[in-house]
Amino acid sequence: LMVYSSSYVWGLDRVDDPLYFFKRQLLWFVIATIAFFVVMHIPYQLYKKLSPFIIVASLLLLIIVLIPGIGVENKGAQRWLQIGPFSVQPSELVKVGMIIYLAQVYSQKQPYIDQFIRGVLPPLVIVGFIFGLIMLQPDLGTATSILMVTLIIVFFSGAKWRHLIGLGAVGAALFTIFALAEPYRVERLTSFRNPFADPWDSGLQLIQSYIAIAHGGLTGTGLGQSVQKLLYLPEPHTDFILAIIAEELGLFGVLFVLGLHSFLLFRGVVIGVRCKNPFGSLLAFGIAFQIAIQVLFNVGAVTGMLPITGIPLPLISSGGTSLLITFVSLAILANISRYNIRMKRIKEEKEGGQLSVS
Repeated sequence: LMVYSSSYVWGLDRVDDPLYFFKRQLLWFVIATIAFFVVMHIPYQLYKKLSPFIIVASLLLLIIVLIPGIGVENKGAQRWLQIGPFSVQPSELVKVGMIIYLAQVYSQKQPYIDQFIRGVLPPLVIVGFIFGLIMLQPDLGTATSILMVTLIIVFFSGAKWRHLIGLGAVGAALFTIFALAEPYRVERLTSFRNPFADPWDSGLQLIQSYIAIAHGGLTGTGLGQSVQKLLYLPEPHTDFILAIIAEELGLFGVLFVLGLHSFLLFRGVVIGVRCKNPFGSLLAFGIAFQIAIQVLFNVGAVTGMLPITGIPLPLISSGGTSLLITFVSLAILANISRYNIRMKRIKEEKEGGQLSVS
C-alpha cells in the first residue's frame, strides 16, 4: 500500500506508468510469500550441514557482482546481478548466509568460546573477506550491519566482555577508516549533522524528509495526500518511504510501523531464548537483530540521527531482493519456533508418561 502511495508519481514521471513500482513489488511479494511457506517447512538444522556451501556461494556471488559486464552498476555502485527481468542484490543474500555460517561455527565452539584465538577469532577471518568484498561495491551500510550482527552473535555465543570490547573497537576503527577513505562518504557523514549547509545537493534528501515529517504531524495528511512524493523527496518509495508514512499517516502511523518491527524483534529473541539447540538459538538471535539493525539504520537516516546509508526499511521499502530475503529469514525463524513447540510437547508427554508410571 505504501509503495503504491509513495511511488505512483515517480513511476509516472520515470517510466510513464504510475503502477510500475507497485506491480514489481506485488510480484516480489507473491514470490516471497511462496518462499516463506516453503522455507518454513524446511528443518533449520539442515542449514548447519549446508553452512560450508552457503558461505562459499556467498563469496562467489560477491566476487561475480564485481566483474565488469556481469555486475550491474547504478549511481556509481556495482551491487546488482541481472537475472532476466529481475535485479538481484547478492549482499542481501549474504546477510542470511553470514548469520547461518556464524551460528554454525560458534555453536560448535561453545567448549572454548572463552578463548579468543581458538574460539572467537577463526570465523572473523571470513567476516573480514566478506566485509572487504562488500566495500568494493561499495556499500558501507550493508558492510557495517554485517559487522554489528557478527558482534551480536559473538555476544550471545558467550564470549568474554574484553573480547567483545576489543572487537567493537576494531569494528569502529574499520568503519572510520573506510568512511574517511572516500570524499562522498565523508560528505554523507557530515551532511546529516547540518543538511542546511548544502540544501541543494548533499542535504537535499534529508531536508525534504524533515519537511515530510513536519507536514504529517501527529495524524498525517491522509493516505495518498503526501506533497513530498511529488518529486520533491528523491526515491520516496525506497530508503525514505518512512518519511512518506510520517507525512500521510503521521507520528501515530510511524509508531505503528515501528511497533510491528519491535514485535518481530521481541518474538525473535523469545524464540532464541527458548531454543535449547545452540545453533538454532544463535540463528534466531542473528535473524532478529539483523532486521532490527536495518530498521535502526533506516529510521536514523530518515530522521537525521544517523548518516544516510541506503539501507531499506525491512518489509516496507520497495525492493524485491530485500523483501524476499526478509521473508526467507522470518520463515527460518518460524521453523525454529515450530521446533521449540515440538520439543516442549515431547518433554511434556515424557513427563506425563513418567507420572502415570509412578
